[in-house]
Amino acid sequence: MSRIVQLSEAATIGLHSMVVIARAGELINVSNIAEQTGASRNHLAKVMQRLVKAGFVKSNRGPSGGFVLKKKAKEITVLQIYEAIEGKIETDGCPMDQQVCPFNKCLIGGIVKNVSEDFIKYIKKTTLQDYI
Repeated sequence: MSRIVQLSEAATIGLHSMVVIARAGELINVSNIAEQTGASRNHLAKVMQRLVKAGFVKSNRGPSGGFVLKKKAKEITVLQIYEAIEGKIETDGCPMDQQVCPFNKCLIGGIVKNVSEDFIKYIKKTTLQDYI
């Protein structure tokens, strides 16, 4: 089902955290990231787990631990980060999740698909390097 793209709190935390980590250029801990992004440590930790699992950052445990990029900033797109947290953006299908439209023409006129495709195009060409 296609839907209008929105930025959840988790996606916002993930995107901002990745920029903070990229700008740091070295190991940076959760407390420092939380302070810079205004996110709660607990929510940030959960989002960071997803980003570690997706292979964007490496985590080191312990008192001097933290996060560092696993790839170069120019190799990580905003789309990749977004989809690691939110899942793949769907552009096909009815936004009302109908198999068959009861009308001869879509009431929304394809606007959801167009907006989603424009959003994807923009964040696909935007990398972390653009924010450093």
